[in-house]
Amino acid sequence: MNLAPESRTPATPAAPAPLYLRRSGTALLLDFRTSEPALLHFGADLGPELPDLSLLTDPVPHSALDVPVTLGLVPQASSGWRGRPGLRGHRGGTAFSPRLRLVSVEADPGDAASAVLTQADPDAGITVRTELRLNDGGLLQLRHTLVNDGGSPYTVEELAAVLPVGRAAAEVLDLTGRWCRESHPQRLPLHQGTWVRSGRHGRTGHDASLLLAAGTPGFGYRHGQVWAVHLGWSGNHESFVDTTGDGRTVIGASELLGSSEVTLAPGESYETPWLFAAYSDAGLDGITAAFYAWFRARPQHPTAVKPRPVVLNVWEAVYFDHRLPALLDLAATAAALGVERYVLDDGWFRGRRNDTAGLGDWYVDEDLWPDGLTPLIDAVTGHGMEFGLWVEPEMVNEDSDLARAHPDWIAGPVTGGAAGAAAGPASAGRLPERWRHQQVLDLVNPEAWQYIYDRLDALLSGNRISYLKWDQNRDLTEMGHDGRPSVHAQTRAVYRLLDALREAHPDVEIESCSSGGARVDLGILERTDRVWGSDCNDALERQTIQRWTGMVVPPELVGSHIGPTRSHTTARTHDLSFRAVTAIFGHFGLEWDIRHLESAERDELAGAIALFKEYRGLLHSGRMVRADEPDPALRLHGVVAHDGGEALFALVSVATSFAEIPGRVCLPGLDPDTRYRVEAVYPAATDRGAYLQTAPPGWLAGGVEATGRFLAGSGLPMPVLNPEHGVLLSVRRAGGGAPHSGTPVRNS
Repeated sequence: MNLAPESRTPATPAAPAPLYLRRSGTALLLDFRTSEPALLHFGADLGPELPDLSLLTDPVPHSALDVPVTLGLVPQASSGWRGRPGLRGHRGGTAFSPRLRLVSVEADPGDAASAVLTQADPDAGITVRTELRLNDGGLLQLRHTLVNDGGSPYTVEELAAVLPVGRAAAEVLDLTGRWCRESHPQRLPLHQGTWVRSGRHGRTGHDASLLLAAGTPGFGYRHGQVWAVHLGWSGNHESFVDTTGDGRTVIGASELLGSSEVTLAPGESYETPWLFAAYSDAGLDGITAAFYAWFRARPQHPTAVKPRPVVLNVWEAVYFDHRLPALLDLAATAAALGVERYVLDDGWFRGRRNDTAGLGDWYVDEDLWPDGLTPLIDAVTGHGMEFGLWVEPEMVNEDSDLARAHPDWIAGPVTGGAAGAAAGPASAGRLPERWRHQQVLDLVNPEAWQYIYDRLDALLSGNRISYLKWDQNRDLTEMGHDGRPSVHAQTRAVYRLLDALREAHPDVEIESCSSGGARVDLGILERTDRVWGSDCNDALERQTIQRWTGMVVPPELVGSHIGPTRSHTTARTHDLSFRAVTAIFGHFGLEWDIRHLESAERDELAGAIALFKEYRGLLHSGRMVRADEPDPALRLHGVVAHDGGEALFALVSVATSFAEIPGRVCLPGLDPDTRYRVEAVYPAATDRGAYLQTAPPGWLAGGVEATGRFLAGSGLPMPVLNPEHGVLLSVRRAGGGAPHSGTPVRNS
């Protein structure tokens, strides 16, 4: 339907019917009686029948506007909204207060849960087009496109996507962190005003909220109403919860733009990143289910192609010491253990003996590799493994041939001009402070972009490389191109680079690593096949990092490796069983010098790899379940098959408990009327390192049968675990036969 822009008047017979999107227990309702898309509801499905919305007009209080205030799809002061505006922009200082009114509502004829709305303000000379998609599983996508219809430039300062939150919400939860401690939760009460999380890293950031949620008091993993959003963007961003004086609350996010970073010439447009939003009346696990359903429905989802291969990354095995005999020995050892992908990390390219030089010179180092990478690749693939390679294409060391030849390709706040190459990197103008001896390569520059594309394309075309570990190891401070801020343009350039390489090499998988988990978002995951959750392989730290990263990202997309006995990043020491129990709930791999293991440890590691292979089909397809465990020293999580036929749980002790024994621990998420057999599959009941008990619970040695209702309501007495240890519990439908036939795990 097409409508001429109208003044803001009460409902008329010509007003379009409400837009009511429903799917998978979630609904979005918009009303157009004020000639503006008014957000009335986002949350639980309201059923097939709506009341007469004209009778549900809000009251008008004293000392206020003379008409009810509309919360629009793009909240604006011209409708009386006094909270955070949805659009901030101007035309040379004028047209600062938009008055967007509905032009059209276009339903998708092939999808009743999708629509496109168009609003316009002819006086300001702008049009905003909004796409809405409510996906199977209940995940909502929303994005705006603003078009400059005027005859002069229009500057966009912010264009946000927002959704209403129910009045029952009383708490806010988001995530924060730092290097090697990503994705840690924080909570606060929801009060009047605005809670804003700003990311100014030029990348998603170690402290990115990843998931911003508002919910009922005390909401947990398995209970409470929750509204949550994630912005699919890898550059600067803001997420917020805004509660106004009239009691309404919105949750939303936007790209955080620099000064005049997006100024549209006549006819040009600006498209926001997708906002992903979910509602759950069953706690955070319901939010997770919506995100997982969306991920796994994508045709390019990695598990739609093949099972996720077991990885060996050689970084914590050899670091920069790239001697071919040692690397060949690692490959043979890995293949014998059951590894399926071998990744050569940093140090293979020209001038790269440490992290101070060489970035940008993406040629195989002839001194280290006189015959190229071919001898190693042939050995790896000859063992039946895939070969992967580490790259960091977005960065440059000042000590590199590239920086000496093209100092003007280094991004910074000041234009350097056309200084000669002999002048060195300083000729690029004032540079940002170094970070790990690195600067940022200005990929907005077409020549720099083409150079990186050509070098990576040549590497992939000339070698049997199946996988790129794509790293990005610094914040983009003072990011500029031609003297103007350029985080937005740089992010788009990186996306174009990834898209172009994937089109040219569709069989190559790409991992997004960013000094660990500093670029974990759905924007980068549209173009990559997994993320590296953290540079920290310490199993205790990873228990929290993976639990909360997994709120949004399914385990098959989160790299999770068994590191050395003594952690490289924390110096903690952990038994192999705890490291394996932690790593198995992800895209499993190793990052460890495995050449000189004792035979018992080698056998146990081989058994852990076999156990992952046995269960990976379940782990990478089932429902994630996290228990609201009352003992803070214990954590229980698991994956349950969608048909309820089997599950794998991990009970983990992260600290000493006040109680002498754990008591009965419940296993949630199973079919209540199905009878199950529960067995402890790893580590063995006799493992003295894992357990601290004179006698185990009676069922531990041989298993027990019980209904899902009993397991969720009463639970099982659990063994007394030593701190920083865990146990894997296999749950399968009784009488159905064992669905797996993997090798049992031996313990040293």
